Amino acid sequence: MAPTLAQAYRRRWWMACTAMVENLFFSAVLFGWGSLLIMLQKEGFYSHFCPEKNGTNSSEGQHSVEHQWPTCESQEEMLNLGFTIGSFVLSATTLPLGILMDRFGPRPLRLVGSSSFAASCALMALASQNPLVLSPLIFLALSLNGFGGICLTFTSLTLPNIFGNLQSTIMSLMIGSYASSAITFPGIKLIYDAGVSFVVIMFTWSALACLIFINCALNWPSEGFPAPEEANYMKKIKVNGLALDHKVTGDRPHVHVTTTSQQLSQKTPDVQEEKEFFSLSQEVEGPVAATPEKSVPFRKSLFSPLFLWSLLTMGMTQLRVIFYMASMNKMLEFLITGGQKLETEKEEYDMKEQVGFYSSVFGAMQLLCLLTCPLIGYIMDWRIKECVDAPSEARIPEVARDGIAKQGTRIRYGKIQKLTNAIYAFLLTNTLLVVFGITCLIHSLHLQDSFHCPSPLAAFD
Repeated sequence: MAPTLAQAYRRRWWMACTAMVENLFFSAVLFGWGSLLIMLQKEGFYSHFCPEKNGTNSSEGQHSVEHQWPTCESQEEMLNLGFTIGSFVLSATTLPLGILMDRFGPRPLRLVGSSSFAASCALMALASQNPLVLSPLIFLALSLNGFGGICLTFTSLTLPNIFGNLQSTIMSLMIGSYASSAITFPGIKLIYDAGVSFVVIMFTWSALACLIFINCALNWPSEGFPAPEEANYMKKIKVNGLALDHKVTGDRPHVHVTTTSQQLSQKTPDVQEEKEFFSLSQEVEGPVAATPEKSVPFRKSLFSPLFLWSLLTMGMTQLRVIFYMASMNKMLEFLITGGQKLETEKEEYDMKEQVGFYSSVFGAMQLLCLLTCPLIGYIMDWRIKECVDAPSEARIPEVARDGIAKQGTRIRYGKIQKLTNAIYAFLLTNTLLVVFGITCLIHSLHLQDSFHCPSPLAAFD
């Protein structure tokens, strides 16, 4: 049975921590495509596109190279097509997912997403048993992988709503863990190179995805998490730890505040709790008959220049990132060989070993996203606590403003401060993107493989 919003609020830290771990290992894992591509080639997916070589074993010097399946460019192109489809599903389903989440909440989407991810891993494991016949299943597996990953990511972005002033910081950690999931396949490749079967790895990963399903079924509520602007949900939840079962205003919140007031008057409350309760009482008892603020029509927001420009820049950034990841192995091969054709199998083997190594380094570098994204979250949350919501609130006595609106001090308004913080974050993000673009033009293997981590910040802005 699904928990209530009040129960979910009490479990918010557990849900946030598990969501970050789930994003790290189960969301945008396709960003580590370079390592998965090597494993799929070794497992023989679409190897029938490649001509058979004369020998299966060759030894030269101290090297012994064993080729179980042939590899070629046609095979790589077909597998890259599967990545293209999977990454398209990962990005293109956000709009319908948003509509469905507004209607049904995050719980059913998260359940479907974890099931899809588990199915994708199971399909890859089954297809590897007979790749000559079952290779086409990789397209379905990668599509389910992308769909399941974006479901987990998208639903986790609603969790920060119940963290109040830490909303942007928690949001940044969610996006940081999402972007850092590129390390998952390089990590799995290390296990694969250690001798663990591809089938065992994928079935184990599928079983772990089932734990996400169980965690969601036990802890995620059936209704969505309301935004902080919705009837000051956070304050109503936090007063004396007594949570509401409903997220909107009405008679019950008024009764709840009255009851809580009587309970607080019977004991000595915390000072901060008194101030939050005073503010809550003013909001619920006073402006009942006040005229609600008119909301901006959705169509007007959708076609606003600011939104369209943000959509364009985000689309271009995402396209560049996906193109970089899809062609990274080819770029590494070119940088290693200098564009020259390899003469012997030993040279080809050494080249593939270097490509695999630098693909793993690339995945490991994505963990830097967990360091940079909280910085953006801090910038987005900067001085939000010191702000007032409306000009009229600037004249509220100091006791009601929690010491913020002191006489003679400059008043900060929440919307203006949020816009200012967003501008700072946007400038930092685009500076990093420009640096990344410059490094891509430099003919240096070590430099290009070490500077790819600004992309998740663009997603956060």
